[in-house]
Amino acid sequence: QVQLVESGGGLVQAGGSLRLSCSASGGTFSSYNMGWFRQAPGKEREFVAAISWSGSTTSYADFVKGRFTISRDNAKSTGYLQMNSLKPEDTAVYYCAARLGVRVAINAYDYNAWGQGTQVTVSS
Repeated sequence: QVQLVESGGGLVQAGGSLRLSCSASGGTFSSYNMGWFRQAPGKEREFVAAISWSGSTTSYADFVKGRFTISRDNAKSTGYLQMNSLKPEDTAVYYCAARLGVRVAINAYDYNAWGQGTQVTVSS
């Protein structure tokens, strides 16, 4: 099973940007669909974005459309989440996930492998 490690989180002021990375090992990264989820204290884990194995299809949660961009570089076995115009409500632990399948998915239970998470904190 593919193993995932997130990085790139940190503290940023509202309106700023961060780019999260998700490095994969232990499998053929290009065979997996990839997603990003986040979880704030006291809240349920929620879908952020997903991308197909080829990178040709993407899906975004409504609250990040126009601000976040998901991408992947299969040659580097790495996925990315570019986050612009960050808001305090974006503060959460962000997780990358991977699944074998034909289509992208927005439900956490559809994903087979998860990273450890990286903290993103946006100050006002």
